[in-house]
Amino acid sequence: MAWTEAARHDHARQGQRYSSDLTDREWVLIRPFLPEPKPIGRPRVTDLREVMNAVLYLASSDCPWSLLPQDFPPFTTVQRYFYDWCDRAS
Repeated sequence: MAWTEAARHDHARQGQRYSSDLTDREWVLIRPFLPEPKPIGRPRVTDLREVMNAVLYLASSDCPWSLLPQDFPPFTTVQRYFYDWCDRAS
């Protein structure tokens, strides 16, 4: 099936840092499924949207954790959140 102009407009990824970054509409759909900050301990300072963007970047580029670009959170932080989310899902 060919792309229509309406579909091209709806799915355009312009203005994103990387083509794998979440759009605002996608983030609104994903955000409710992510865990809330823990009630005790240090407050969360990591932006979960950036963690999610990093995970999507890794998945789309087949990049190793350690080569994650510097404009994402540290790869160890992304890795920790990813493994925590995987453990919660199983």
